[in-house]
Amino acid sequence: MGVISDIKTIKKRDPAARHWLEIVLTYNGMHAIWIYRLTHLLWILRLKLIAKIVAAFARFLTGVEIHPAARIGKNVVIDHGTGIVIGETVEIADNVLLYHGVTLGGTGNESGLKRHPTVCTGAMIAAGAKVLGNIKVGAYAKVGANAVVLKDVPDYSTAVGMPARIIPNENSTDAVCSLANKL
Repeated sequence: MGVISDIKTIKKRDPAARHWLEIVLTYNGMHAIWIYRLTHLLWILRLKLIAKIVAAFARFLTGVEIHPAARIGKNVVIDHGTGIVIGETVEIADNVLLYHGVTLGGTGNESGLKRHPTVCTGAMIAAGAKVLGNIKVGAYAKVGANAVVLKDVPDYSTAVGMPARIIPNENSTDAVCSLANKL
């Protein structure tokens, strides 16, 4: 079910995707998500060394680094995935779009259980953006290319620049970022 949904999501969201076979054979971001699902299962089963070895192999094959402990929802699209880094305590909700070179990582100054970002439903993070620390990118928010985000991005807002400044969307309604029930 998840594989078919992944293919349909890419076909819908990527205008360059022409055929399901092309997607299956050539989309490294989707391959990374598929292998992540295996590594995450191994992580949950406490086969952590094997999970890390498979994740390292996936990074070599796809150019996408996803820690096996990260939590990723359904229909997440990694478009042109090379250079993506997704840290250990990252949480990504459903229908998120990530472009190449995105880092969802820590600042190096955090300690404790949650050191990496939470990305809510429908968010889009553009090429080269760095989202760092235990922060939240709100539902349907956008992070511009090469932005460095160090603080929360409210729902439906846009973050641009280095360090990122928030541009609110005044026409938006409040959305809820409830990952606990989704992941």
